[in-house]
Amino acid sequence: MLFRSNQLNIATRGLDPHRGWDDAFHPHRHDPAKLKLPAHFPDTAALRKDLAEYYDEVARVDYHFGKVLEELAKRGLSENTLVLFIGDNGASQLRGKGTLYEYGLNVPLLIRWPGVTKPGLSPVLISGEDLAPTMLELAGMKPPANITGSSFLSLLTGGAYTPRTYVFGERGPHVGLPTGSAPFDQSRVIIGDRYKLLYNALWQLPYAPVDFTGNPSWKSIAAADKAGKLSATFRRIYLAPSRPMFELYDLQSDPSELVNLYDSTKHVTVREELRKRLVEWMILERDHLPLPLPPQNEKSAH
Repeated sequence: MLFRSNQLNIATRGLDPHRGWDDAFHPHRHDPAKLKLPAHFPDTAALRKDLAEYYDEVARVDYHFGKVLEELAKRGLSENTLVLFIGDNGASQLRGKGTLYEYGLNVPLLIRWPGVTKPGLSPVLISGEDLAPTMLELAGMKPPANITGSSFLSLLTGGAYTPRTYVFGERGPHVGLPTGSAPFDQSRVIIGDRYKLLYNALWQLPYAPVDFTGNPSWKSIAAADKAGKLSATFRRIYLAPSRPMFELYDLQSDPSELVNLYDSTKHVTVREELRKRLVEWMILERDHLPLPLPPQNEKSAH
């Protein structure tokens, strides 16, 4: 449902929580010193400050979204309106936006449908491409046969529902010329309930964050390393001159994706199953990248 801005009169910066941060109205400020950092974050003052400012803008989105819900209530529309909120990408932070790690792909999807959808959390895998067929079915229309997504309307209504086994993701150009993995990358990923396989076709390019390579927060990592204060793990994932061609993660035991299991002999079966499914998906999608088939010498790709 759309509202005219003069009716709502909600003042907000439409880009929240997109960079760059600002000092306008914030309903809640976060103290950098009190933050619990994600496990994949080195602990530097600049990174704490940057993350706190990001959380400040997320809080502002939450505040104004609450105002929209209040307006629905004032108009007597709360009980017969389906409200859907979804993020378009992950956090503009380390291993977030512009990457195929969970911090970049796992976005919020909240649906409020009074009298139909029960409150709670769902572990079901949903892809962004599933929204179109779901909304079409909700509107009483039959989704086109060639649409790639799958409707999850029955999941919302409590009916019989067959969940996805896998979801897929890809990364290509962001902005600008292909001078590094921040503006341009070629990666693909397959994610299951527990394991995920990431394929970096341009593995020769080192990791670089999208939107803030020039910021003090990113530069603080190299400074910490120079001062001998950076762990080997953070040095490997952020400062290595290249990346692995393949990365396999157990999201159950390692949700922060710090331990690459690709070369683990205990995970060969799951690795090859995921790779087979990824190849199949890329062929069906007419992907232009070389297929992630096993190199003749696996070790040469890591």
